[in-house]
Amino acid sequence: MSLLQQLQEGYSNGERLLAVLIDPDKINAQTLTLTLANATRAKANIVMVGGSLVDGDTDAAVRLVKEQTHIPVVLFPGNAMHFAPSADAIFLLSLISGRNPDFLIGNHVHVAGALKRSGIEVIPVGYMLIDGGVATSVQYMSNTMPIPSAKTDIAVATALAGEQLGLKAIYLEAGSGAANPVPHELIAVVCRNVTIPVIVGGGIRSAKQLQAAYQAGATMVVVGNALEQNPELLLEFGAR
Repeated sequence: MSLLQQLQEGYSNGERLLAVLIDPDKINAQTLTLTLANATRAKANIVMVGGSLVDGDTDAAVRLVKEQTHIPVVLFPGNAMHFAPSADAIFLLSLISGRNPDFLIGNHVHVAGALKRSGIEVIPVGYMLIDGGVATSVQYMSNTMPIPSAKTDIAVATALAGEQLGLKAIYLEAGSGAANPVPHELIAVVCRNVTIPVIVGGGIRSAKQLQAAYQAGATMVVVGNALEQNPELLLEFGAR
């Protein structure tokens, strides 16, 4: 079964899928080993590798993760340079909340040939930046404005447009280091209006926030930044 099929099956069955995000620039070898061990114990469904600004060797980082866990590794690219053929799949993100053509289609054109030759699974995802209370790296690097968290009508219309364009999932992102996660009210209204899986990430620092995202309808929740300071949080997140 492909990873997309697993995501779709999780959506259909109301499962609560968990993703662990690893930023190669923000984690050391010791913390990575502990995080991956805890990810296995927490029964994480995927490990995502990437970030807004990855200065190191993405392929080497993916290989290091794959040496330490059997959890599927999915690329979470900030731009076309973050491609790594050793990964199992890639979330091919189209930043549909913004109007910067580089992140809507430009970077995708640059990497399209390499993706085809690699044979890795490509999962087209509509990426929506939601205001998390502070300016985040993804906002700065993508040169796009986040959707105000109270503007649920704009969020719904954007998500619907992504689904109508044929994207396979919607990713609601508050941004790494966000002061606030995506509000559960916004998650809920988006989930009610689309018929594809909704992924939620950014600002998740507690089991309570994790549960709120699931209860609002998220199929998959992504945790990353909080684990850089406390990898043991994953053990709490495993009880979902």
